[in-house]
Amino acid sequence: MTIALSLVTTWTPAKDGEPLGYGIELTNNGDQPLKDFTLGFSGPARIDPHATLENGKLLKRLSNHSLIAPPDGYVLEPGATWTATARGLSYGLRHWSDGANSGYVALADGTIITLPTAPTKGKGHNSPLLKGTVKFPVPAKAPVPVSIIPWPKSVATTGARTAPPGIELKPEGSDAQKAAAAFTGLVADLFPVEALVRPVSEAGMPVAIVHKTGMGPEAYEVTFAENSATVAATTRQGMFYGLVTIGHILRGAKQYPQTFLFPTGGTISDEPGFVYRGCHLDVARQFYTGAEVSRLIKLMSWNKMNKFHWHLSEDEAWRVEIDAYPELTEIGAWRGHGKALPPLLGSGPHPTGGYYSKQVIREIVALADSLAITVIPEIDMPGHFYAALQALPHLRDPAETGEYQSVQGFPNNSLNPAYEPVYEFVEKVVDEVLELFPAGIFHLGADEVPLAAWSGSPLALDMIEKMGGIEMRRKHEKQFNQLGNHGGADEIEGSPTALIQAAFIRRVHDYISSKGAITGGWEEAAHGDAVDKDKAFVIGWRNVEINAALAERGFDIVVSPGQRYYLDMANGVAWAEPGAGWAGWSGPQETYEFEARAGFSENGLKHLLGVQSCIWSESMTDRAIFDRLVFPRLSAVAEAGWTLPERKSWPRFKALVGTMPIMYGNWSEE
Repeated sequence: MTIALSLVTTWTPAKDGEPLGYGIELTNNGDQPLKDFTLGFSGPARIDPHATLENGKLLKRLSNHSLIAPPDGYVLEPGATWTATARGLSYGLRHWSDGANSGYVALADGTIITLPTAPTKGKGHNSPLLKGTVKFPVPAKAPVPVSIIPWPKSVATTGARTAPPGIELKPEGSDAQKAAAAFTGLVADLFPVEALVRPVSEAGMPVAIVHKTGMGPEAYEVTFAENSATVAATTRQGMFYGLVTIGHILRGAKQYPQTFLFPTGGTISDEPGFVYRGCHLDVARQFYTGAEVSRLIKLMSWNKMNKFHWHLSEDEAWRVEIDAYPELTEIGAWRGHGKALPPLLGSGPHPTGGYYSKQVIREIVALADSLAITVIPEIDMPGHFYAALQALPHLRDPAETGEYQSVQGFPNNSLNPAYEPVYEFVEKVVDEVLELFPAGIFHLGADEVPLAAWSGSPLALDMIEKMGGIEMRRKHEKQFNQLGNHGGADEIEGSPTALIQAAFIRRVHDYISSKGAITGGWEEAAHGDAVDKDKAFVIGWRNVEINAALAERGFDIVVSPGQRYYLDMANGVAWAEPGAGWAGWSGPQETYEFEARAGFSENGLKHLLGVQSCIWSESMTDRAIFDRLVFPRLSAVAEAGWTLPERKSWPRFKALVGTMPIMYGNWSEE
């Protein structure tokens, strides 16, 4: 007996009065008929809880995981295809990666069969599907003679020589020695066997690394001579950045000697335009090993980015080891058929996932520090907490009834601000996380709490009445069993939900502050002025305008609009492009040319810390999609964070970015 099955999904948008159709086609390629089976599948797209399923039954739906069955008594004969059609999705499919990217069949005897799954077919779309980083060819003649990204503040080099095969580092003092060691390890990892750092016996050109007083904390100078160079800076970080600049120049001149030169005189003087140049990575929707996280950090450092925002918890998973609550990782770090967390976002039926042990975290934090990068941990709360609440159900108000849903389709996913055991848990987590991350920053999330959250909790309703009066309580009682979030994440500002979320954020923020740490949050953390403005910063994400508005209110702000800096958004509108589309699309040029300072007043600019790219991982099961979405846009954001607006140039960036390394080595065939 041979059981062989395959799954195809199709997408037909609503048109001419016909409703949309999300088709699920299961084909029996084996030699035996099948009956009494269920089909599970997941991908970014979510069947709406109120959707109808033609020629099938929707048995379970949790966010993007669906479990369906054929009509009663149905037999799938050899060679036949069972087709069911869902009429109703949380959002319409925009790109081929939106559909199901994993599936399985569960037989009546408990057997689980993993299915090969083809990319979703869009009606009327026949173009080749796009994966891998777009190649930006290095031209024969570039707008500038040296290859450096991000472009420095001042480049006044002279002369030209054949590029040396490598450089020998000659550090003077402990900071210089640390910078030299970090740079040596970095280039050995990013560019194995190129031997960019090598001894003079192997023709390494000497590069002195010296201390110079009075420079900015990340500033450096590189001076060139006929057969040597010198890096000067006040800090270890500045010294490291000077070496990275020499590394860029050297690689460009070695790889493209007809396009780029290696100077024999002159000076590069440089410092960043922003103090915060960040990249965020969501490791909950998809898991990235410690090795993958380390490589991303190395790529960030090659782009002179200095803040790594590590998004460690979500509805879909909990990824950090906490000694006080081992269940968080025993239960919350793993997904699979029959587990507390089902297969989600392309994870298959067999247990998949993982978490970061404290030892791995310490190693990554130490690596990042050596590369001039601060690691900022995020434990997102009070919303986006489904995985942790599955692991620790005692954190729920036992008297709470009813159901609310997040925009991602997770029911009752938020820590209850009125339930006292929640705070004991949060404080223990904050303690353990701050011990792991010595930079003293704790990002508490605070985004996307559903409007109807806690409307069935007597404790929460009492808290609302105590804080806002009886009318606020009655207003919230009307949200009971309301499933919102139909047109995107609920706007909660001014609502009873925001009132008690602000109280929660204030209490957690005060605890973080008592530990001597800074609080980070998404823009919602500013609701009700819940955080002290001198002990916190917020990241604006919903739109461009929110950033200037928050700065005017006195909040230190990091600019990360979904429309430009969310690197999960597709590069274009075509179905063939992978990625998300709720915030639109942003190609490399659009991302590069966005200016964070636009719209800020002179006073607001005092609160503008910098910029951040965000890598949300719903679409990233296929790492070739990761490469396409993240590169070269990561370098575009990096240059926006470092290079002053008047010195930015898309033609120059486009000519140079082909020299930059990528994560997995998946290049587009376009």
